[in-house]
Amino acid sequence: MRITQNSNHGGLGEGITLPAAARGRAAAVRVTAARLGFAAGRWGLAARGRAAAFCIATAVGFLLAAGAQTAQLQTGQAQAGQGQMPQALPEQPLISEKGLTKVSEHVYAIVGWPNIGIVVGDRATLVIDTGLGERNGATILRVEQKLARGPILYLTTTHYHSEHVTGEQAFPANTILIRPVVQQEELKQRLPGHMGRFRQMSVQNKELLADVRMRTPDVLFNGEMKLDLGGVTARLFLLGPAHTQGDMLIFVVEDSVLLPGDIVESKLFPIMPEESTMKGWIAVLDKLEPLKPKLIVPDHGELGDGSLIGKERAMLAELQGRALELKREGKSAEEAGKLLTDELHAKHPDYGQSERIAADVKLVYGEDR
Repeated sequence: MRITQNSNHGGLGEGITLPAAARGRAAAVRVTAARLGFAAGRWGLAARGRAAAFCIATAVGFLLAAGAQTAQLQTGQAQAGQGQMPQALPEQPLISEKGLTKVSEHVYAIVGWPNIGIVVGDRATLVIDTGLGERNGATILRVEQKLARGPILYLTTTHYHSEHVTGEQAFPANTILIRPVVQQEELKQRLPGHMGRFRQMSVQNKELLADVRMRTPDVLFNGEMKLDLGGVTARLFLLGPAHTQGDMLIFVVEDSVLLPGDIVESKLFPIMPEESTMKGWIAVLDKLEPLKPKLIVPDHGELGDGSLIGKERAMLAELQGRALELKREGKSAEEAGKLLTDELHAKHPDYGQSERIAADVKLVYGEDR
């Protein structure tokens, strides 16, 4: 795939043409720039194998010049109807087609570890996250091929962690991979170490992460961009560092469905690696609240409605506030971690990952300087 830059840089007339083979036949993809009021930052685009870097203060609408081919869905769960939210599956790293459910008119989720989002338009499909390794990526691709109505396939990832990005090699070469610049840089720096830790967790993880090959994104952006999938618009945007430095969220405008990555989860205490920021996470949730989505497909935990944002913020604020109280009382981070693990687990017995609270407390202590 290549990206060619038009010589005209006069504003709304700017564009990029992405010639791409789409499922066995050529499909010319016209990427047209449209000025956004939301995104103040500039964003650059890069093609696989070489940089085609240039900056424009715009977001992107994709006009796809290819005929759509309807595919009938064979999975019974996805035919069960809009709004039926399955329970989260156990943390089993193998994603199953049986986890497929229809969330809204255009949005599907494969519920597993992690939950995978699929947005289906008349001209193109967007897959959000890849699962752990090529085997899971292949499962997601099979589901996408059953759902797709158009010939173009986009793939994006919410953040760099292994279970969200390492299945990308299962997707065909004509897949258009989109990723924020900051997430791509973080991926290059941190993914090898993250995969190493995951490989040590189990024999299954080691097998799933064997021979991982990452590809160069076709499109890199800063701030925000929009995808016109044909009858439905996916808005890809960043609000700042939180769980990672490159967290990306996706809002499906017409369906009012938010796919927030790990930023909003359901009944889970947060995992906060060294690159996380509690202050940033709460700030992102404050920025996200006015969006008021009807439905939310978190990367981990049960699918739910827009109230998950407020619940996530309340839990994080409680954890942060209690940790700071204990610090003022002279408790060490280790002491506070043990106290709050017992306290918050007792108060929220239906929340998972309570073993993460001690590390969360240490992060709060470190930010309070």
